[in-house]
Amino acid sequence: MLHLRLIVPTDRTEKIVAMLDRAVGTTHLTVLPGAARRPPGDVVTCDVAREAAHEVLTALRERGLGDEGAITMEDLDLTLSRYAEQADREAPGEPADAVVWESMTEATSEESTLSGTFLAFLTVAVMLAACGVVVDSSILVVGAMVVGPEFGPLAGVSVALVQWRLRLALRSVLALLVGFPVAMLTTFAFSRLMNGIDLFHRSQFEGPRPVTSFIFSPDPLSFVVALLAGIAGVLSLTSQKSGALVGVAISVTTVPAAANTAVALSYDDRDQAFGSAEQLGVNLSGILLAGTLTLLVQKGYWRWRLRRTPGL
Repeated sequence: MLHLRLIVPTDRTEKIVAMLDRAVGTTHLTVLPGAARRPPGDVVTCDVAREAAHEVLTALRERGLGDEGAITMEDLDLTLSRYAEQADREAPGEPADAVVWESMTEATSEESTLSGTFLAFLTVAVMLAACGVVVDSSILVVGAMVVGPEFGPLAGVSVALVQWRLRLALRSVLALLVGFPVAMLTTFAFSRLMNGIDLFHRSQFEGPRPVTSFIFSPDPLSFVVALLAGIAGVLSLTSQKSGALVGVAISVTTVPAAANTAVALSYDDRDQAFGSAEQLGVNLSGILLAGTLTLLVQKGYWRWRLRRTPGL
């Protein structure tokens, strides 16, 4: 269940409460007249089944509550109530299949902002992956893949394309276009430094690397893996399965490919640099394509479900 807390202008309270009362999947409706001070109005709360949340939020926004009042939503970890069980049964579909588009847009917007923290995480991840590719360590490479924050902007682009949100799309693309070059340039300098103090060795990088050679050798399977990861990543976000998102981070070689490109350039190894850059492009494009198509399918399903859902 999800919990909604609304600040409603007094002259609209009756209509909002009536709408919530007849909406499918809502329960625990509470009205606190005059409780809100800024903005002024009445406080209205209710619980709503996750399957019905998007329709309820859409109806509230259409009634102008997002502009002249306030809408706050939060997840409830536990709800012990016969009324909540009944509301969940009345809402069509399963909670795990539900997509709360407003929540999805908000989450990806926060994760796709170009910030110092984003640049720091991405740069550290690429530098960590650089250590992994030089010493041919799968542990370091996997660790770097988990640290990398790049899936946030990738998901942000997919959500923006499906929702036609130009500002979110530009913000997400900017994070990728600035983040990866900054991280790779920093890693280039880091590689030069490590080589200068004799911690990186050219012979290690250009010698046999059975564990990490796949990073600079893209093939059709690389694109298939990126497609599958994009699908799994979007499903993990829409269903709030954070554990699955860790698996997505480990399965796609975006950060290691960026790291290998930077290290290869520091050694003037153009073949590896080109192969790694190609791998990076294949993975980014595959995730974007799969993520966007997955969201389009989900959006189409929820539109069909909305036409069959009474009560709003």
